[in-house]
Amino acid sequence: MISVFDVFKVGIGPSSSHTTAPMKAAAAFVAGLDEEARGRIKDLRAILLGSLAWTGRGHATDKAIVLGLSGRLPDTLDPDQADEAVATIARTRQLKLPGGETIAFDPARDIVFDFDTVPPSHPNTMRFIALDAAGATLREETWYSLGGGFIHREGDDPATQTSGVAVPFPFGSAAELIALSDRTGLSIAELVLANESARANRDSVLARLDAIVDVMFECIERGLHAEGELPGGLKVKRRARALKARYEAARQRNTGWSIEAMDLVSLFAIAVNEENAAGGRVVTAPTNGAAGVIPAVLRYYRDHCPGASHEGLRTFLLTAAAIGMLFKMNGSISGAEVGCQGEVGVACSMAAAGLTAALGGSSRQIENAAEIGMEHHLGMTCDPVGGLVQIPCIERNAFGAVKAINATSLAQSGDGSHHVTLDQVIKTMMETGADMQAKYKETSRGGLAVNVPNC
Repeated sequence: MISVFDVFKVGIGPSSSHTTAPMKAAAAFVAGLDEEARGRIKDLRAILLGSLAWTGRGHATDKAIVLGLSGRLPDTLDPDQADEAVATIARTRQLKLPGGETIAFDPARDIVFDFDTVPPSHPNTMRFIALDAAGATLREETWYSLGGGFIHREGDDPATQTSGVAVPFPFGSAAELIALSDRTGLSIAELVLANESARANRDSVLARLDAIVDVMFECIERGLHAEGELPGGLKVKRRARALKARYEAARQRNTGWSIEAMDLVSLFAIAVNEENAAGGRVVTAPTNGAAGVIPAVLRYYRDHCPGASHEGLRTFLLTAAAIGMLFKMNGSISGAEVGCQGEVGVACSMAAAGLTAALGGSSRQIENAAEIGMEHHLGMTCDPVGGLVQIPCIERNAFGAVKAINATSLAQSGDGSHHVTLDQVIKTMMETGADMQAKYKETSRGGLAVNVPNC
């Protein structure tokens, strides 16, 4: 079973698949070099294929590779030091490996964007090659970025990607999850917590959940107070701070709209995704491109829902994680594989389920909310302008958050019975993604990306 903390991971922007995952893969590659190879290595090559090539520069994939090869990891890296570290390596053309060895490394030469080779297995493919002084290959590996920061090395057993610990309540579908809830009398959140408590002490699990909440809310606050332009050349101005000031001024004049809570939800989502676009610290939920949806809805629950509690925040995340697990196990959370339906769509589905659970909904109402959230994202393309996680990505998170709240409202108005199941929607999402042309799946070769000028 996938862990809650596989779904929710602390990292840096702008992309979980194109920044976080390549950094992890590069770090894993150099960590896997044996002592003999480290002693003989004189050169490193990183080759990016598919979506990683087409939108890699906009997603800072090259920077992530450099940081990973130097042993840095997204969950511990200080975002404020990242650019300086990369600039130093580019200027000196030297890279210090985690073992202490220093080798020649020129990012402009040694990181190759291969636009011609079609990846045979996954659209997010990268190859790492370690060479000796004679140019002979010491070690070569192919890695895949699977979405949401998940990585897989070619040739490894996929089972190694998950914990080998037996959990008391395994599930592989939404139907199984509901059946477990019916049989045990436990809520979805309680089932997931029991599974996590088989892996680690229950108190430590709850502490980690609380830490995830803290990082999410801290990200909102940073985004609300930052200003200026986002990096990348599109000259997109940060809006969150100005939107916050406009909202507060309207409240002081007592001219607020009846939908002011929705305005705030949009504001929170925009704040998070502006931070993500700027390379700040975010929680992958389940991806960086969709990182604003769940924090915005979680903040809505805390600030605007009667009876909101600390336990409710935990229930929200545990339930949302269960839905994220289902999409990861039976579908995809990779924009390069299924389009943005697999990112913002999944985040909306997770947030809807989490909010419904926190508000006391039944397991069937939770499943209904999750189904509604995804059903109305089916077919959504991933067409970032300039290969940057800015247009339409930032606003798209705001809409995903609002739709999640609407999905919750609709699900709570019924008794949980409905015609379309979450399992059917997940299957449909995958079929739709397979039918979607590659140019609409995180390549910036179709949609808005080709119809909107980059400057």
